[in-house]
Formats: sequence, structure tokens, C-alpha cells
Amino acid sequence: MRVSISHDTVRKGLIFKITYYEVTLSVAFTHEEKQIIRQRNLQKTKLVDRRPATARNDDRDEKFELRVEHLMDGRADHFLCATPSKAKIYEEDLLLMLQQMKLWLGDNAETGSGIVIEL
Repeated sequence: MRVSISHDTVRKGLIFKITYYEVTLSVAFTHEEKQIIRQRNLQKTKLVDRRPATARNDDRDEKFELRVEHLMDGRADHFLCATPSKAKIYEEDLLLMLQQMKLWLGDNAETGSGIVIEL
């Protein structure tokens, strides 16, 4: 798994321009990891609950989830933060989540084997 994270500044709005700080994530999975994801049907697995700085109060939380399928096939994920500090914190959270995901994919590679323990 190869991970690329970049930061950009984005200005949005028609009349009143607001500056947001965008974190772009792209993940290149190995062929083995893609195969594990497809065989075990892990595409719909939720990785992160998040709300961007542009979210309205009445928006559904499910709209902003980051799932495995969003990172497949080299697609980049863009997320807007209100401050540079929040963008850096979000990056740290992504890195922790991706490390956990790497371990999780390894666990899903093979089925468990039985053990015998004498107590």
C-alpha cells in the first residue's frame, strides 16, 4: 500500500470567498490487497466518520463517511478543513487509520486456524 497525502489552500464562494484547507489522500493498493478487498467484500467498510468545514447542519453523516471503495482504483479523496491545524490533525488521523487498515487487510488474508490449549 502506497499512501500520498497533500495539502492545498482552496477559496470557495460566489460573493464572500472563504478559504479552506484541503487534504488530498490517494492510496495505491497492491494487487494482493485489492484481491483481499474484493474476495472478502470489504469495499463498503467504513474507515472514518468525518464532517468537512463546508457541511451544513442538516446534512446526513453518511454522506461524509470515508469507505474502502472511495480509495480503490487510484481515486483521490478530497477533504476540506477550516484551519491549517485541523488539516494537520486530520492528516495524523488518516495515517493512524491507514496503519490500522494495513494490519486489518493482513488479518483478512487468510482464515484462522484452530488451536488446542491445556489449562
